[in-house]
Amino acid sequence: MQITAGMVKELRERTGAGMMDCKKALEKAKGDIENAIEAMRKSGVAKAAKKAGRIAAEGNILIKQNAETGETVILEVNSETDFVAKDDNFKSFSEQVADCILANHPANVDVLMTVPIAAGSGQTVEETRQQLVAKLGENLSVRRFLLHKLQGDRLGIYLHGTRIGVLVDMQSGDDTLAKDIAMHVAGHQPPPVCISEDQIAAETLAKEKDVFIAQARESGKPDNIIEKMVSGRIAKFKKEITLLGQPFVKDPETTVDKLLARAGAKVNQFIRYEVGEGLEKRSDNFAEEVMAQARGE
Repeated sequence: MQITAGMVKELRERTGAGMMDCKKALEKAKGDIENAIEAMRKSGVAKAAKKAGRIAAEGNILIKQNAETGETVILEVNSETDFVAKDDNFKSFSEQVADCILANHPANVDVLMTVPIAAGSGQTVEETRQQLVAKLGENLSVRRFLLHKLQGDRLGIYLHGTRIGVLVDMQSGDDTLAKDIAMHVAGHQPPPVCISEDQIAAETLAKEKDVFIAQARESGKPDNIIEKMVSGRIAKFKKEITLLGQPFVKDPETTVDKLLARAGAKVNQFIRYEVGEGLEKRSDNFAEEVMAQARGE
């Protein structure tokens, strides 16, 4: 039986699954939509689709290295709850995804999801994710990754549990210093947004200056005094958000800039991932969630 675009559209509307999943299901069911729906529910595709709109803002940060190529991947995989983030199945999936990135060098997350989860596997990363969604009962998301190739001569790596991960690409110094800088990037509040003041975006400075001017005018002081007040606050702001300007977390009496200078070292790049940053946290009613699962929703 010929599978028409209308049949695929109807199945998509009834299950919320992707177009290709719907087409495959219809082909296997020989065009019978009801049989296709039943098969999709059994395989977890339809169930996964229903959960796809739910917020996944918990999860894990993973860092993995390929000793042969010198490449390192930092990866964020999200779940809806911290409970699932600790599940062995979720952890295993995250490890598989990291290995997949190191092996296949996908350009972005969209490409990654179409790649086989492992060599010789008949399942893509996305198909594996959908099956795990059905098994664990939560929406899961491979949110972001970065595949890093060393620029300098050493890489500082720091993981704060599974919540924060940092890579620091450094020239000179030693491994202890590289790890200390990575620990600083993970632990300092506010976290640095760039290495040095010249890297701060002009729009960021303009926005902060507008805020400082508005606050200073509340004091009722004359414009020349306000200008001095704002200049001072801008200078302080630059130090607060740049790695080199921040006081070192293990010795606040010295700055990161001075620490690096003493060792004759330089930071080329840093990458900092924190679980769920920028995502809205889940806030649905737990009792209602239990009832929804009991109803098979």
